[in-house]
Amino acid sequence: MMMLRRAAVACGLALVLGGTVMPGRQAEAAASLTPAQQGWVGRIETSLAETKSFQARFEQVTEQDGRSVGTVLLERPGRMRFSYDPPSPLLLVANDGKVVFQDRSIGQITTIPLDHTPLGLLLRPNPRFSGDVSILGYEQHGSEIQLRVTRTENPGEGEMTLFFSTRPLGLKGWTVLDAQGHRTVVHFSEARTGVSIPESSFDLPKDED
Repeated sequence: MMMLRRAAVACGLALVLGGTVMPGRQAEAAASLTPAQQGWVGRIETSLAETKSFQARFEQVTEQDGRSVGTVLLERPGRMRFSYDPPSPLLLVANDGKVVFQDRSIGQITTIPLDHTPLGLLLRPNPRFSGDVSILGYEQHGSEIQLRVTRTENPGEGEMTLFFSTRPLGLKGWTVLDAQGHRTVVHFSEARTGVSIPESSFDLPKDED
């Protein structure tokens, strides 16, 4: 049982951390985009910046732990909450420049600086896929765009592929890939933007006395 709980914690952290680079793995060069692709990236950046709040259902899938579901809340800048549906004991909240992951079943709290996670890229006031963020790959299939991104100076902190619909333009989910090749996939549904979210939703979990 303890091993299963530890796996659940690892699964939740993979949602935001990505993986660390294994010895010998080389950072990839940034992708070279066509003018049309650059235009889409610009529109995506504008759409993200204009999305001040967001609420959706999420489905998280990993090869190791299967499927879990819950509700995600986002408020830019810097705040996000993943509430896993019961009976899952997991909760993840980003606020105050940090990400706090809680496993209520064992009273475990794990804290990571937000800027050390791929989620930090999304929660900036004005997300940009340039400068300190590099696009490693761009693909477009019908009405879906996929952007594979990493931090330019620290690619070992994680790699994320973001999925966007083009009609209408909006975030559909992402995949996080760790150094061992394990994937955590998150898809959104029933998404709403411009929603009012109570301040208390982003209270950071604390150790239970």
